[in-house]
Amino acid sequence: MAHKIEIKPSAQKELGKIPKNFAVKIIKKIKTLAEDPRPSGCKKLTGVESAYRIRIGEYRVVYSIYDQQLIIQVVKIGHRKNIYK
Repeated sequence: MAHKIEIKPSAQKELGKIPKNFAVKIIKKIKTLAEDPRPSGCKKLTGVESAYRIRIGEYRVVYSIYDQQLIIQVVKIGHRKNIYK
C-alpha cells in the first residue's frame, strides 16, 4: 500500500530556493518514496526516531516515516553543506 507524502511548509520554501533543474529531480525522487519509503541508499538518521535521508546529487531530503498512518513527512530539503545545521 502506498504512503501519503506530506511536505512541511518550511521544506516547501527551501525547495523554492533550489535551482529548477535540481528541484525537478528532487520532486521526482520524493514521489518515488510513496511506493518505497526506504529505497536503497537511504540512511537512517541517528538521534531522531523514524528520520531518514536520501541523496539527490549534492542535495539531501530529510523525512520521517510513520508506518502506522502510512505517511511520509518531508522535513528538510537543502544542499548537503547546510542540511544538518
